[in-house]
Amino acid sequence: MEVLTAVAAWAISSACKEPSVASFLGGICPRRDYAKELAERLSETAHVYTPESDDFAKITTRWSLLGLPDVKLVVVPSSENDVVETVKYANTQKLPFLARSGGHGSIATLGKMKNGIEIWLNQLDTIEIADDGTTAKIGGGVLVKSIIDTLWAAGKQAATGFCECVSVLGPGLGGGHGPLQGRHGLVSDQFVSMTVVLADGSVQTIDKESELWWAMRGAGHNFGIVTSATINIFDIQHRDWASENFIYTGDKVEELYARINEHLLKNGTQPVDVLNYSFFFNFPAIDATKPLVMFYVLQEGKKVVDKEFTKPFHDLGPVSTEAVELSFTDLPAWTGNGNDSPPCKKANLVNLRFPIDLATYNVEAQRKVYDLFASATQETPALNNSLFLFEGYALQGVKAFPGDSSAFALRDENLLISPLITFAPDGPELDKKAHELGENLRRIIHEGTGRDKMHTYVNYAAGSEKKENWYGHEQWRQDRLLALKNKYDPERKFSFYAPIA
Repeated sequence: MEVLTAVAAWAISSACKEPSVASFLGGICPRRDYAKELAERLSETAHVYTPESDDFAKITTRWSLLGLPDVKLVVVPSSENDVVETVKYANTQKLPFLARSGGHGSIATLGKMKNGIEIWLNQLDTIEIADDGTTAKIGGGVLVKSIIDTLWAAGKQAATGFCECVSVLGPGLGGGHGPLQGRHGLVSDQFVSMTVVLADGSVQTIDKESELWWAMRGAGHNFGIVTSATINIFDIQHRDWASENFIYTGDKVEELYARINEHLLKNGTQPVDVLNYSFFFNFPAIDATKPLVMFYVLQEGKKVVDKEFTKPFHDLGPVSTEAVELSFTDLPAWTGNGNDSPPCKKANLVNLRFPIDLATYNVEAQRKVYDLFASATQETPALNNSLFLFEGYALQGVKAFPGDSSAFALRDENLLISPLITFAPDGPELDKKAHELGENLRRIIHEGTGRDKMHTYVNYAAGSEKKENWYGHEQWRQDRLLALKNKYDPERKFSFYAPIA
């Protein structure tokens, strides 16, 4: 009997080392202190949080509350080796892991992580400008405002996104649109080298001579955790920017987008120094029954936007207009993307995006989506804080890079369209209505293109798309990505953000 008891105890002890079995055995297993075990492997300035920690809820709060990863442990590394040790420990314990920087990815596939470790990179926030002033080395947790302000003080700029609270490298791994892309290209086009912790915990510094270089620039979330990267930076070419914004009632929708096609996209792409940005929104103080349209024209190197880009929109008869003189550093706040703006407030809301990329607007489709957006947000008041975003970027710098130079496959699209369905959580019925609205709005826009194949920007993805929508429909692209995935991540450790496989 003593032998049998000893064997049984050994069997239970062994089984409890396997997380999946330990969960099944429930109360038989003693509670394992993963946090203590992992903390012992990390540097003194790293941090480990459990659900019982005071700051755990704050640390794990994301921009969108739907499709959240199931996090049981948060590691805040203070060095690259802390990331390495966390990945190795997670692998030995068969625990999934997910890196996070700004926390703005809202794709539903994140919800596939269960009982996992979040690796929050916010302490990896260093910015080092090279002596020759042409590159900077940035940590994996650097946010947009930090790099804009640091470089600006040194007379430099980099290609980044608009939103101050979003990371640089997170969007960069999926492409990375931004206000300077007409001159310099995407964020991903600026990488010179990067240090990556791979699925097995090994570290590689990769550059244009490396096999993974192509994939990391456009599909990088599938291959590793970038702890630092060297990027191109540039002398400030223009400190001044000008902006003029217009508000229109819904009866002007067709003519507004026809004029954008005619006057801003007349040569197939915008002028290199011009951006346009618009959205449908509800504002009952002006119109209690229909959404309004906010439209911006921004121009680099000017104190006042050139009349050739504004007169057609004045002639359309806006409800109001406003012209301002800006610095480049003012752009995020002015366009509603600053640290104090709603997109940077993690306000316990669901935020769903349904992106689609376009070359030009189909005016009839714009009317159809306006009408659907209007009726849906009126019929379901819980959705009336939603927006429908239309971002228009210059492409000269983006097209300067060959289409096959990286895994980013959408270099010919002027317009990034994205219904942003926002609401407070209120059960599955509202979730279903929100998803149906977003998908129907995108479907109408897609039908208006006349294309069979849909292009969707991976950094805004909802998660209902196919991998071909994110990474390109060409078979050679899919084959190349899959081959690299099989080689560098055969066990699919990186499969929670827009997975290739």
